[in-house]
Amino acid sequence: MKYMLALCGALVLNAIANLSMKVGTQGGGLGASGVAGAIKMILGSPVLLVGLVCFGCNAFLYMYALQSKTLQISIAYPIMVGGGYAIISVAAYFLPSLQERLSPGQWVGVALILAGVLTVAFQTPTQLPAEQASATGSQASDQPV
Repeated sequence: MKYMLALCGALVLNAIANLSMKVGTQGGGLGASGVAGAIKMILGSPVLLVGLVCFGCNAFLYMYALQSKTLQISIAYPIMVGGGYAIISVAAYFLPSLQERLSPGQWVGVALILAGVLTVAFQTPTQLPAEQASATGSQASDQPV
């Protein structure tokens, strides 16, 4: 449970980081003055700093979640990518500073992505092959199935 909470926290922080980066760079000019100018712009922008901190915290929580022996990467990664896309799309639609518009087809796509993420997250066996083998008393093989 604690690893799933960490994964959910990483997901939210990743979305906040991406949205912060978009809002913080709307004025442009990030690369116009070279690397030194970009660093100065980032350090002078609270929104961009929040985004960077959120990315760092996201990475920490995601790595923490991945150390779980039961949370498979084939579950964690789709949750991060698909869930992140859905959160960002919906938030960008409602945020006054972004006011992004989604077509009806895009709304359907977001719903399908969420349905896929939920299917992957809740329809995947929770036991790893080695745990299944030990539960049945047989030995796990290194040979492909």
